[in-house]
Amino acid sequence: MQQVVKAILRQLFLTPATNKFPTKYAPLSTIKFLERVKTGQARMVPPIAVPPNFRGKVSLLRDKCIGCQLCVRVCPTKALEFLLKEKKVKHFVARCCFCSQCAEICPVGALSMTNEFLLSNFDKFAPELVITDSEKPAGP
Repeated sequence: MQQVVKAILRQLFLTPATNKFPTKYAPLSTIKFLERVKTGQARMVPPIAVPPNFRGKVSLLRDKCIGCQLCVRVCPTKALEFLLKEKKVKHFVARCCFCSQCAEICPVGALSMTNEFLLSNFDKFAPELVITDSEKPAGP
């Protein structure tokens, strides 16, 4: 019982790890609220910064890929698929569990984790959720 009370008291004083709602009260119209923010009539709660070593969306640099397929073999959710004819890796973000095993095992650093985390979409095969090449390397 004492351990439970200690844990509760310790958690009371921790800083939050999630973002607060952007406003103190939910606005009737989000569009009007955003317009008021632009003109300085309303204020938004700033988001919490992404922590170091965050594992977000995978970035793939196709030119660096040597076709070893280690990333495909190590992926626990089968989110990576190797297209043999085109010599490229296809990554399905909707299947990914963001474990970073593919990025860690890549011998040439063609795969890396980005800070992107807003990845939801109604279509799990939307172009932004199926990655075959990233335009720029990930990271700071």
